Amino acid sequence: MTQWPEHIAGATTHARRGGIKNAFTYGVDYVLIDPASTSGPLLFSRNRFNLTAVQDKNHGGPTGRGRGMAWAQEVLVRAGLPDTCRILLLTQPSFAGYIFNPVSFWLAVDGDDLRAVIAEVNNPWGDRHSYLCHLPDFAPITPGRALRAEKLMHVSPFQDVAGEYQFNFDVTPDKIAIRIGFRNGGDGVVATLTGTRKPLSNLSILGALIRRPAGALRTIVLIHWQALRLKLRGADYRSRPTPPEQEVS
Repeated sequence: MTQWPEHIAGATTHARRGGIKNAFTYGVDYVLIDPASTSGPLLFSRNRFNLTAVQDKNHGGPTGRGRGMAWAQEVLVRAGLPDTCRILLLTQPSFAGYIFNPVSFWLAVDGDDLRAVIAEVNNPWGDRHSYLCHLPDFAPITPGRALRAEKLMHVSPFQDVAGEYQFNFDVTPDKIAIRIGFRNGGDGVVATLTGTRKPLSNLSILGALIRRPAGALRTIVLIHWQALRLKLRGADYRSRPTPPEQEVS
């Protein structure tokens, strides 16, 4: 039986293609939770302050006013997903109350089959847009099947709000591997998230904070560092446009 929550001590890679190339790989720590469960080690909490935590207000719906799994269920039911599926949340936990997630994933699973994913994308300006990914008739999503979505929200000041995302998901009982490709003409970015699934424990939380201090705060610092590198190399800066009114596409 799966012990919830799980810890994915993995790596994320970003590779920018086109006129100005840039690539980096960082260690990252995600948790995979059953949102209906409140269990977990002493240093992790649901919906209350702790060293690490996942709170419903930070997921599903407007930034800071989320409704958690209730929102995800509504989105998936409207899309026609069978109610036999279980919904899990893959996200970076907050650290001492600070939270920033470039992307979290609501996973709808039926046994070992992945049937649908909601990619919940956030930008540093406080905007959020979610991309619903599934195959016709909610067929099982296998690693080789790409799911495409039109880019609708400003994410990077060095990219236009145009082009297309391509998502690939490989979710097994042992590991998670996600690839997000973005292309707009000759420019593009490939981002990956990979890691093994293990039970979350107090020891693994402390180990993560030793390897990657400050948790989510480190994420936002690294984002600004990479943005500075691109600016110094001559990348064109785009101002933030008005975010899309729709929550999900």
